[in-house]
Amino acid sequence: MKVFIVYDSEGGHTEALAREIGHGAEQTGKATVYVKHVDEADVHDLPEMDAIIWGCPGHFGSISSGLKKWMDKLGYLWARGKLVDKVGAVFCTIATTHGGLEATLLNLITPMLHQGMIIVGLPGNIPENALYGSYYGVGISCPIESSVLLNEQDQALGRALGERVVQVTAQLQNENRK
Repeated sequence: MKVFIVYDSEGGHTEALAREIGHGAEQTGKATVYVKHVDEADVHDLPEMDAIIWGCPGHFGSISSGLKKWMDKLGYLWARGKLVDKVGAVFCTIATTHGGLEATLLNLITPMLHQGMIIVGLPGNIPENALYGSYYGVGISCPIESSVLLNEQDQALGRALGERVVQVTAQLQNENRK
């Protein structure tokens, strides 16, 4: 299984979260993971992937301009239905506790829905998400004044999303083989 993680990052927090998501996917032993910054990621690689995860810092409840510019290149794939039925998931980082985390995640999901992708979030029965997290994907607060990029809970949420994406993708692949 191939999992593609693309991110935009400004202070290193979102990149660190992308890498934790990748670790979670790799730890399953079922996935080859590609983690790329938007400046290095090629949208034409996406049709070869089984699952696609993207994320960015939240900007006032919306997508960062770097990731938005990259996503605007998806029209060619949309017109040909190349991402239909791919598994998708999203993540974001924000600087304040109520900085638009869920709005950013929903804005990240919308292009996936337009592509016909199958969205995977984190349900409340996943221990890492029970008290701190979002059902739409992984969203974490990263105070600017903190010298720590991600705390242990943030790392656990990232790994949980990567693992869940691989589990759901494997289930769908098994169903398609029947």
